[in-house]
Amino acid sequence: MTSPYGLQGRAAVVTGATRGIGHAVARHLADAGALVCVTARDADEVRRAATGLGGIGVPGSVADPDHLRAVVELTLHEFGRIDVLVNNAATNLPYGPLMDVDPHAWREAFTVNVEAPLRLVQCAWRAWMRDHGGAVVNICTEGATHVGPRIGAYGTTKASLLHLTQQLAGELAPKVRVNSVSPGLVRTEMARFVWEPGEEEVAAGLPLGRIGEPEDVARAVVWLASDQAEWVTGADLVVDGGTRVRAAHTATAYAIHQHLRTPGTRPT
Repeated sequence: MTSPYGLQGRAAVVTGATRGIGHAVARHLADAGALVCVTARDADEVRRAATGLGGIGVPGSVADPDHLRAVVELTLHEFGRIDVLVNNAATNLPYGPLMDVDPHAWREAFTVNVEAPLRLVQCAWRAWMRDHGGAVVNICTEGATHVGPRIGAYGTTKASLLHLTQQLAGELAPKVRVNSVSPGLVRTEMARFVWEPGEEEVAAGLPLGRIGEPEDVARAVVWLASDQAEWVTGADLVVDGGTRVRAAHTATAYAIHQHLRTPGTRPT
C-alpha cells in the first residue's frame, strides 16, 4: 500500500535520532517511504539505528559545524537529494535558577538548541534546498511560551528556536517550508526525571489523561514534512495532551511544576 504522505524516495535527516522522539520520527519517516540519515553522538547507537531503518548514519555532535556539513554531504552522496530536515537533538541543561547559570553552559545550550538547527538548514539550503525545495521541522516544546521553575535556560532556547522557525519560514518561502512541533511531557529518557516519579498525577491533570509517547510527536512531524501539509509554513503544531488548556479541565496545581520545585529533582 502506498503511503499517503508523498515521501516515497525522498531523503530525510533526523538529528538526535537514536532514541526517544528522534528515533520515532526517523522510523515513521522510513515507514512512509523516506530514505533516512540519522545522527547522534554515540557511534554504536547510530550504527544500530541506521541499520534498523535501512538508512545511513553519521555519529557526532550537532554543536560541531563540521559534523553538520558531513551529514549533509553524506546524505547527498548516498541518496542524491535532501528533502527533509528534522532538528530534534537538544539539551535540557543547564538546569536550575537563571541566577545560578554558568555562562559557558548557557552558551552551550544555545549552540545545541538554536545555532545547530540554523547551521544544518544553512548547509542543506546551499547544497540542495535552494534549488529543489524541501521541508524543515524543528522540535520545540509547549513550554516555550510560558515560564517554569528551574527550566529557564531550556525554555529560553526553545523560545528562540520557535522564533527562528518562523523567521526561516518567511525567508526561505516558497522553496522551503519551515514548521515546528511543540510536545508536552513525553515518555523519553531526557524527560524521565520529570515523568517517572509522578506520572499518574501528571496524567490525571491532563484533559487527555496520559503523558505523551514519542509516536504522538512523530506522527505530527511526518505530516508537517509531507505533501499533506504543502500549504503550511511558519506554524507550530502543539502536541501536548491538552497541557495548555488544563486550567479549564482541573483546578489542581500543575503537577510538573510542583515536581520541578522538589529539592533534588534534576536531569541525569
